[in-house]
Amino acid sequence: MYYVVYGLLWLISLLPLRVLYIFSDGIYGLIFYVFKYRKEVTLQNLKIAFPEKTEQERKAIAKKFYHNLIDMFIETIKLLSVSDKVLEKRFTANWDLVNAIYTTGKSVQLHVGHNFNWEWGNMILTKNTIFKLMAVYMPFTSKITERLFYKLRTRNGAIFLRATHMKEDFLPYRNTQYLIGLVADQNPGHPANAWWFNFFGRPTPFLKGPAKAAQINDTAVVFAFIHKPRRSYYEAVFSLATEDSRSLTEQELTQKFVLYLENVIKQYPDMWLWTHRRWKHEWKEEYGPVIQ
Repeated sequence: MYYVVYGLLWLISLLPLRVLYIFSDGIYGLIFYVFKYRKEVTLQNLKIAFPEKTEQERKAIAKKFYHNLIDMFIETIKLLSVSDKVLEKRFTANWDLVNAIYTTGKSVQLHVGHNFNWEWGNMILTKNTIFKLMAVYMPFTSKITERLFYKLRTRNGAIFLRATHMKEDFLPYRNTQYLIGLVADQNPGHPANAWWFNFFGRPTPFLKGPAKAAQINDTAVVFAFIHKPRRSYYEAVFSLATEDSRSLTEQELTQKFVLYLENVIKQYPDMWLWTHRRWKHEWKEEYGPVIQ
């Protein structure tokens, strides 16, 4: 069955992007107007984040977001056949900021949010960094989907570490010089064991793990966000958070990312994944103080 699915998707991927975007627009119409996939969650999240905006303004952001969401899935299929040369023209970044850290001998922890298009970003970063590239991911429950995405994501040599077996998978690389990408805005599974910050004015839990790992491994920390100048073109912007993660407390390092993330989402609200329930956990007094 895997080969049947792979073969069909590969044939679809051979279509030019301009044709694939016609399909994307059609799927958008079905997802937004007919099936209304997580539409209520999305609009509620936008209402929490942007209470000052009108309902029509938030709906306009939601429409752009869903267009970007569907585009990302279409563009991920395109990865089955697209050349690195084409991707190089369509995905740019200030790679020099990251590569300059290599000369210091330090490894890098890259903190990112759920931001489009992370699949293209992984593919092109592998080609533009001196570091050994690793990323932490949550395996899919479907064996076919897991096999397909693993093949795509490791096409250019990136090493993917299972979040469910992080220590085990990371062990062979702990003494090498690496760049490891972490999605640092994941919802904690145990909100009692999280840092709570005011994120868009609402108490929100953030994982302690990324900051803790940076300090244990004495890495530099870089934040990144991706924006979309126009359709099928992306630009990642890397920002150095600190070259010495041990100069900050875990709480301070996490807070820097929270403030950074909120700022870039406000600049590019349609580029963040609003369908996930970022505010599903309610703060309780026993969780400790909410950090402003």
